[in-house]
Amino acid sequence: MSIYSFSARKANGETVQFNQYKDRVMLIVNTASECGFTPQYADLQSLHESYKEKGLVVLGFPCNQFGGQEPGTSQEAEAFCSLNYGVTFPIFEKVDVKGPEADPIFTYLTEETGGEIKWNFTKFLVDREGRVVKQYDSSVKPLDIASDVESLLA
Repeated sequence: MSIYSFSARKANGETVQFNQYKDRVMLIVNTASECGFTPQYADLQSLHESYKEKGLVVLGFPCNQFGGQEPGTSQEAEAFCSLNYGVTFPIFEKVDVKGPEADPIFTYLTEETGGEIKWNFTKFLVDREGRVVKQYDSSVKPLDIASDVESLLA
């Protein structure tokens, strides 16, 4: 199994096959609109803008599992990101990222890294070949992983 065998629905209902991200570096993040880490959206957008032409794609997955900090609909989460942080990277439907109802993508990501998702804004970096290369805790700021992104894009 690889990351490319998965699909997910964007907040607008469009299904995205992850095989469309072959040869791209992915930064996959579980997000929330009412979290202390929510301002990380600005840095995620900055990474997206800085590196999208070189092959980076940032993928945001709203999640309400941690402190009930994403109480709205997927569409409300997407609108919040766009309005407050100018987010233009894809925002997907709300998902669970752990437990029995966890989205298969996040089950795969945590199995590949051997790490657990402890809070919102956990980040997973996937290389151009679809290998999950690193997991970052919530406290790691997106711009602090720019050098890791650059090395995968080189």
